[in-house]
Amino acid sequence: MIDSFLNYIQFEKRVSPKTTIAYSTDLRQFNDYLNKNFSGTTIDSASHAIIRSWIIFLVDSGIEPPSVNRKIACLRSFYKFLLRQEVISKDPMLKIRILKTQKKLPSFVQENEMIAVLDNQTFENNFEQQRDKLILELLYGAGLRLSELLSLKDTDIDLKNRTMKVLGKRNKERIIPFAESIVPIITMYRTTRNREVKSLTHGLLLVTDEGEACYPMLIYRLVNSYLQSTNSERKSPHVLRHTYATHLLNKGAEINAVKDLLGHSSLSATQVYTHNSIDKLKKVFDQAHPKA
Repeated sequence: MIDSFLNYIQFEKRVSPKTTIAYSTDLRQFNDYLNKNFSGTTIDSASHAIIRSWIIFLVDSGIEPPSVNRKIACLRSFYKFLLRQEVISKDPMLKIRILKTQKKLPSFVQENEMIAVLDNQTFENNFEQQRDKLILELLYGAGLRLSELLSLKDTDIDLKNRTMKVLGKRNKERIIPFAESIVPIITMYRTTRNREVKSLTHGLLLVTDEGEACYPMLIYRLVNSYLQSTNSERKSPHVLRHTYATHLLNKGAEINAVKDLLGHSSLSATQVYTHNSIDKLKKVFDQAHPKA
């Protein structure tokens, strides 16, 4: 049943490969727990009490609440699947509640620091430096996820209309506008890439020195290096996505528009960025209101 469920979420629900791997790991860990502690109990016959005992075991083992909650979410999806398939007649997850977690505010780079990274940095006129600049500009200038950046193709970029076609989570496509200042950066990068790199057969925009597809660790190392001059707690590609959203909202962008730009399926995912805008509004209020 585990394999059937994984095929279902991968090919019908079209979740990301990362989520599929995580859910596979969670289910097999739970199955191992059953084999060791509840001999004769199969995963499709586990009761509410048994599932709750596994959650207590995870907490006692020092697993962080967000990780435990992901495993709970995995089991909820799994048993709903079994219920629809009529493998079980009652959902054992009905009374299982997620753990309380402390909400962490997203890290982001201050506007003046981001401008310094992009505009005060000297980028040489060679392939690697031009690629570095383009990666930074796309992550910050379009709010792309790492997976979206890596899958961008040359044909996805419309320089005339300053838009790009992005393949997001669950293979959902969206069109994102980008600044006019990025147009010459893309043009220069392509010219340098086509001149210095051979074997460009896959059509991807970003490639390694050998012409292969860029990989996540390359982007992580690059972003971390350039963000060393900033005060951001974290220095990852996703921080630039946070920065993109925060700066848009701070400049007065409508939250629903930011939601669509980021490719969020619900507004609640976008609202996590509004705390930064609220802080700015408080400062404006304190400075401007007569009774502040």
